[in-house]
Amino acid sequence: MPQPIVTPFLEENGLLDFRSIRLDPRTALRLPGRIALHHLALPLCETPEFLYVAFAGTGETPPDLLAELSKAFPDKQVAVIPAAKDALRRELRNVYGERLQPSPFQNRPAGGDDAVVLVENLLRSAVLRHASDLHVDPGQNAVRIRFRVDGILEDFLSLPSSVHAALLSRIKVLSGLDIAEKRAPQDGAFVWHRATAPYDVRVATLPVRHGERATLRLLPSEDDRLSLQALGMSGEHRKTFERVLEHPYGLVLLTGPTGSGKTTTLYASIRHLLAHAPLNVLTVEDPVEYEMEGVAQCEVDSGDKVNFQKALRALLRHDPDVIMIGEIRDAESLDTAVKAALTGHLVLSTLHANNAVATVTRLADMGLSPHLIAATLRLSTAQRLVRRLCPHCHAPATITEAQAALFQHPEWSGTPVFRPVGCPACAGRGFVGRIGLFELLEPDSKFASAIAAGTPEPQLRKYLADQGFKTLADDLLAKAKAGLISMEEIAF
Repeated sequence: MPQPIVTPFLEENGLLDFRSIRLDPRTALRLPGRIALHHLALPLCETPEFLYVAFAGTGETPPDLLAELSKAFPDKQVAVIPAAKDALRRELRNVYGERLQPSPFQNRPAGGDDAVVLVENLLRSAVLRHASDLHVDPGQNAVRIRFRVDGILEDFLSLPSSVHAALLSRIKVLSGLDIAEKRAPQDGAFVWHRATAPYDVRVATLPVRHGERATLRLLPSEDDRLSLQALGMSGEHRKTFERVLEHPYGLVLLTGPTGSGKTTTLYASIRHLLAHAPLNVLTVEDPVEYEMEGVAQCEVDSGDKVNFQKALRALLRHDPDVIMIGEIRDAESLDTAVKAALTGHLVLSTLHANNAVATVTRLADMGLSPHLIAATLRLSTAQRLVRRLCPHCHAPATITEAQAALFQHPEWSGTPVFRPVGCPACAGRGFVGRIGLFELLEPDSKFASAIAAGTPEPQLRKYLADQGFKTLADDLLAKAKAGLISMEEIAF
């Protein structure tokens, strides 16, 4: 019989350290709050074999508690983890609310105070689950609530359609939207205050067939991910990246698909620059994702008063040392960025390209002449975001022939790697957070000359391969062998 994993989550006194786990609110809420409070017990998460429960009682687990757990979680072995009473009471308040009121997710109409409680508890559950987005998606017979956790959408709850109108109205009131407008998309924002830290919540609504859907993006005001140390770069890649940021001028471009973490890397770069020198940093963004102290951030509006082109031209009259552009979208914004890079400014931006070398082709397709690409491009970085394996419960595995063939590296077959398992630290999922895969191209003089000569992309790739260039696939293999990621997660 498999044994539950509990040891890594205990403090020196043998009690559960709640800071070291990820609680799954969907699991916790299956046990009614009154029962959880009465027994001082809290379901933490499920794995295929076990239900992990924090318990502050002494001695044997009470039979009536086991009966309640068996009713809510049939066919699960209960793994009890001892917890301190005060710590467990705090966690119970986090899950069920300050007054431990009946679950706000029960099937009854919501209106007035019910809608207020419902939105508050949905936000609380999303934060407990470490979600980046909360989706409210109306259907014909129910409203589906989903969380995006570590880039993956998870079903959280199904609510009756009768709650939809009140739920959307409450969200709109909080975010300053027009509650009477139901036929046009709207965007808004509000600050949600939590005991630990405030969250900036960005709201977008969209009319769909069965009503309006809403997406709420949850952004912690203080985010420790916004540092180069937290991105997941290898030591070699980070040294290269930091060295390039020391250049007083030129283009630093980040490439990758939507959701690959490019904006996070931009913010981390700015934080690094400001920590090492007094600089005048100006940004043009659509929208501003995070407010940064000491940075002048210009947000592009939906009208024509402040568009990318106007904002970029205006920025150059404000004596910037560093300019950050959310995205180079067209030939005009590219032209302005290149002129800034040529006239003594460090320009950081993003571009849609599949890999670092393809940046050269993409810039040429947008109308930039090869000699200007060679003169301005200081660094091209391709990146992807993948889920990070839980360090407490991952298990050995090997790369299969099919996986090796998928990445066009048959020689990888049989290489020792790791697979996810599931434990309280990862809410039973096997993954905790995300990590970046990187490919950094810093053109040397020969490569720059080849770019200026208009050398085709395949020949540029061959030159880099001959120089031992580390690709995304190389970074993938290194991190898979180190137990940081799972091969099942990856798809370029």
